[in-house]
Amino acid sequence: MLCDFLAESNLVSNPIWNAIFTNFASNNLSMQIEICAANIGSAVNAQKGGADRIELCSELAVGGITPSYGMIKEVLNLIQIPVFVLIRPRSGDFCYSDDEFSAMKTDIEICKDLGCAGIVSGILNPDHTIDKNRTIELIELSRPLEFTFHRAFDRLTDPEKGLNELIDLGADRILTSGQQLTAEEGLELLIRLKDLAGNQIKILPGGGIKPENALLFKENGFDEIHASVSSPVIGKSQHDSINFFGKSEFSESNLEKIKELVRILK
Repeated sequence: MLCDFLAESNLVSNPIWNAIFTNFASNNLSMQIEICAANIGSAVNAQKGGADRIELCSELAVGGITPSYGMIKEVLNLIQIPVFVLIRPRSGDFCYSDDEFSAMKTDIEICKDLGCAGIVSGILNPDHTIDKNRTIELIELSRPLEFTFHRAFDRLTDPEKGLNELIDLGADRILTSGQQLTAEEGLELLIRLKDLAGNQIKILPGGGIKPENALLFKENGFDEIHASVSSPVIGKSQHDSINFFGKSEFSESNLEKIKELVRILK
């Protein structure tokens, strides 16, 4: 193939040919699409829509927490695409007690026993640096599964230092919005991180990615994206108890939006 020929030849050392190769590759190679699935329906829709894998979590409204054992097991029974599981014991910050850290390690062991394909996690120090001792323990415990360092990365005071530390620790990828509210707003940093990372670690853009802006990431040379593409679903309850549990409405990854992402990026 032309991409293979150019990549293996000396032509790419020429700036002009390198620009041609980068543009050709970004527009002709399909991207991996990871759907952030916060419930069973979202996971099923991800597979039906043609996504490549899911990140399974619960309570996306608070940034996601670890899903239950039953939810993980049921999703693995229902879909065949790879399932990465978020390991985050609670909402809030990413600094955990010894008891919480122990629970995280137990959850990783459960995910390995159940047959999950990857772990998504990470731990910070109070000064917004990576807790390297605990994070490498999670990475090593996760093997042979893939390990994604999650959006705790977006709270780091020095993202380039964090990138190099995660390369040294052996993480497989970093999920990040480029330290902005959305990945589109953080595109400049995302591109810089991707260029610095090279082939040492994958940069996975995530945060507000949808069919309307997804092509932007392909055009800038990213191999994969992370998106929830959720839509509100009206629950079956006939009466809302707003004073106690809020409205019966919840969010679910939208099948048609997933299909549109696949059409655009594949």
